[in-house]
Amino acid sequence: MNDLAEIKNNFINAASSLEGKLLALSDGFYKDPETGLEEHRTSAAMQGLLKGFGFTVESGIAGMPTAFRASLGSGAPVIALLAEMDALPGIGHGCGHNIAGTASIGAAAALSMAMKDGLKPGQGTLLVLGTPAEELGKGKIEMIKAGVFEKVDAAMMVHGSSKRTVVKHFLGLMRLRIVFRGKASHASAYPEEGINALDAVIQTFNSISALRQQLRTDVRVHGIITDGGKAPNIIPERSEAEFYVRSKDIGELESVRRRVVNCAEGAAKATGCAFEVTAVGEVNYPMKLNAAFADVYRGALSFIGLSEHPEPALLAAGSSDIGNVSQIIPTIHPHVPLRPGINIHTREFADATVSPDGHRALMEGVKTLGLTAVELLFNPATLQKIKADFSR
Repeated sequence: MNDLAEIKNNFINAASSLEGKLLALSDGFYKDPETGLEEHRTSAAMQGLLKGFGFTVESGIAGMPTAFRASLGSGAPVIALLAEMDALPGIGHGCGHNIAGTASIGAAAALSMAMKDGLKPGQGTLLVLGTPAEELGKGKIEMIKAGVFEKVDAAMMVHGSSKRTVVKHFLGLMRLRIVFRGKASHASAYPEEGINALDAVIQTFNSISALRQQLRTDVRVHGIITDGGKAPNIIPERSEAEFYVRSKDIGELESVRRRVVNCAEGAAKATGCAFEVTAVGEVNYPMKLNAAFADVYRGALSFIGLSEHPEPALLAAGSSDIGNVSQIIPTIHPHVPLRPGINIHTREFADATVSPDGHRALMEGVKTLGLTAVELLFNPATLQKIKADFSR
């Protein structure tokens, strides 16, 4: 089967035939959400479906029990669909990973139906990588360390949102924990004998607030107090805060990190406290954009009669471990729209994933991912152009 149009039409028909199964899968994840590295039932359901469509599945990869690699075919090119699966504590699938993960699973299943005569041994490999713990900024990074992406030519996934966006920016992210240590004393009887560690945290927040006026527009610094003392009548001998520092490039990210540490150091000197700063988790890298890859996805949208919504370049930019993947291989992370005015990380968004809007967004993701994968698997010139863009 060499006619791309024929493969694509077969794929669309296959995807439509799977709609009921895929909606039930996504809705099931919504009803039974599992947080990062605990997605045992979710991962097992994904793997089970893929096995039923002829994929060879390897579970527990990269040292994570819920991570998996599912493959169909062999040889190059190797095209990966990324299946996120974790939910948020307290609000379930408020980030819509039930849609994101199921879209990749559904695209792979439908492709296996459409390409039975089109993916000969040695002609190419379709991968599905089950990537846990995105909310912890961890899963894909552990898979990179384990070499899971070494022979992958390109990777992609979709994500639910309020708008249809082809090019999605992500900021680099560093997580910092700052601990101050002072001296406890009775806050009323002997205040002069204490060294107030909470004052140091508060001063750090005030210094960072002043710093923001001199930061670039793409930079974000935000934090919380995780330990503010034990009782109002005891001068806190220990305090702790955690901060996220974000920027669109690594150089600026490191520069801002140093300035935040300087704010903490100044607060420590002003209050007489000792302090320490430690990095929490891995650095999430910014998204490396690939215009050629984005154009292929736009073509997939056009094939099913859709077009993207215009959006300012850095509006509502967060961070994700997919940025790390994008630094080593061509990667895209388009957004499929549920409805305008609804934002991720809310209970309202979680509920919307199982509404007619969420179901429509899921099937859009299934179809656009599959159509894009067909181009990369069967059109060498397309993949070559994407790789050339990545090299630049």
